[in-house]
Amino acid sequence: MKRVTFVYLLMCLPVMVFGQTKKTLAEPQVVTPGTGASAPSDAIVLFDGKDFSQWESGNGGEVKWKLNDGAMTVVESTGSIQTKKSFGNCQLHIEWRIPEKVTGEGQNRGNSGIFLQKQYEIQVLDSYNNLNKTYIDGRAGSIYTQSAPLVNACRKAGEWQTYDVVYMAPRFNADGKVEIPARITVFQNGVLIQNNFVIEGTTYSKEGYKPHYNAPLELQDHGNPVSFRNIWIREL
Repeated sequence: MKRVTFVYLLMCLPVMVFGQTKKTLAEPQVVTPGTGASAPSDAIVLFDGKDFSQWESGNGGEVKWKLNDGAMTVVESTGSIQTKKSFGNCQLHIEWRIPEKVTGEGQNRGNSGIFLQKQYEIQVLDSYNNLNKTYIDGRAGSIYTQSAPLVNACRKAGEWQTYDVVYMAPRFNADGKVEIPARITVFQNGVLIQNNFVIEGTTYSKEGYKPHYNAPLELQDHGNPVSFRNIWIREL
């Protein structure tokens, strides 16, 4: 009798456990996917090619980049630009293009950068076919000077490229020490190039992390006429 009872309980256990689990699950939010170049229904459209209404200069002033043919283009020495709104965890879609008649070499060939929370840079550079020689963790798709891309998925200069990013912001203790480091996954042109990489700290700082909260998305003026279009973000 005891053996039969024990076997019966084992058979019922998955039903009881899964039954309890199902009752605690909430219905997922309905999000309508975008079609073509359009954003999902819950995304914040940061740039649709019409104006700079979601942007300001790095010092909070007027954006002085060029606006033409549905894209924004860096104007040398006018400074980096940033979103007016601040973000933390997010899914980001952004399209970029190196000019077809690109000049220079190394870090001076189609250089720009996408800074999450103004801290952590995803490099933009002409890195097609590994022809532009520079340090490996400074090429397109790298988490600048921290993680080289898993593969080179770059298109030719003059062709539009995409980054699709999933970013989890760092968390800090009350004393300012990092409790959970930032993580990032990046797809370039549909190809995985960064896989849940643990960010080591602020770009350009050898001191690791500096405590911060939500902050703007920043696009870099590195002196090269790089263009951007179709930028949207989902807060996670």
